[in-house]
Amino acid sequence: MKKKQNGFDLAKVSLLTVAHFFHDVYTAFLAPLIPYLQSSMGINLTFAGVLSVVQRLPTLLNPFVGMLAERTKARYFVIFTPAITAISMSLVSVAPHKVYMVLLVLISGISSSFFHVPSPVMMRKVSGKRIGMGMSFYMMGGELARSVGPIAVIGAIELWGLKGVTYFIPTGILASTLLYFKLRNIAISDSLSSSTSLEYIKVFRKFLPLISTIAFILFFRAAMKSALTFYLPVFLESRGESIWFAGISLSVLQGAGVVGTFLAGTISDKIGRRSMMVITSVATPILFFTFLYTTGVVQMIVLVLCGLFLFATGPVFLAIVNEYKTEHNNFVNAVFMTTTFLIGALMVLLVGILGDLLSLETTYRIVGFMAFLSIPFAFRIPKKA
Repeated sequence: MKKKQNGFDLAKVSLLTVAHFFHDVYTAFLAPLIPYLQSSMGINLTFAGVLSVVQRLPTLLNPFVGMLAERTKARYFVIFTPAITAISMSLVSVAPHKVYMVLLVLISGISSSFFHVPSPVMMRKVSGKRIGMGMSFYMMGGELARSVGPIAVIGAIELWGLKGVTYFIPTGILASTLLYFKLRNIAISDSLSSSTSLEYIKVFRKFLPLISTIAFILFFRAAMKSALTFYLPVFLESRGESIWFAGISLSVLQGAGVVGTFLAGTISDKIGRRSMMVITSVATPILFFTFLYTTGVVQMIVLVLCGLFLFATGPVFLAIVNEYKTEHNNFVNAVFMTTTFLIGALMVLLVGILGDLLSLETTYRIVGFMAFLSIPFAFRIPKKA
């Protein structure tokens, strides 16, 4: 398939979207597994938060992964990590001890870092001038995976028990095999870098004002996002809902997120990154509180709207970062990924601790109010790259 005049290569964009889906569908297993692990292993919400933190802990090494990606053929990171993540996450359900559980999620976290650092840079290269649309496709793959993942894992457990999750391992291996034949010729860097550490420090200092603004937005929204994603099944169960309803609700939220991420980047190409960020920052906490105080069909409709706006910031942030003028896009993207995942991990743990101490109902109200504080920082996003 030929490129359009704007350089947007739909065939390669679609391949990378599929790669993102195959990888992230396995990382989506952890949240819906928590209620089952509470029963089988006796874990509490704090330990559940620890598992999420451990899974994200390798993101601290993302800047070094970014440097490595500029010195190697990093497309192979994108190709083989879905298989590694599939094996590690599928074995969590049958881990004989909490220590093994921690080790497995740590391996999946390392694999995730090696996937998520170079893949957006690869997407930027095949998106031409429509970077926002390219990042929408990329994020759509991830959000679609997080929509399918909960239903898939719950269905497997209901049919075959906890060991049923391990039946997904061959699919991950097959995915990496297919990606090898499809992505092995897509280069991430035009040439391998030989930059010194001092050059990377200069790039970081120049990037600091922008990443600081992004970090504040992420900080005030992350607790709410953790509450609505990672802890949603447990929260709904605490309100008396069935585990099937809880799993379906998470999939509905993530399914709406697929639409939100697909539209957000494309719309931001037209109305601007700042405008899109302000809209989502205002709308999401309002919808979040509406979700808390409704029930039944109305609540499910509001949950869909929450998904549309909750995940809309993802492709917009990626577009902002990948439009940043530098020769070290892998490194800059790695710094952004580290910031995103580190803040997210800390907030997942905080929500778990508060949930154990105060109850999830009270915690949900606190994180909802926190999200409003992201609005002033959204206005500080630059209008142009």
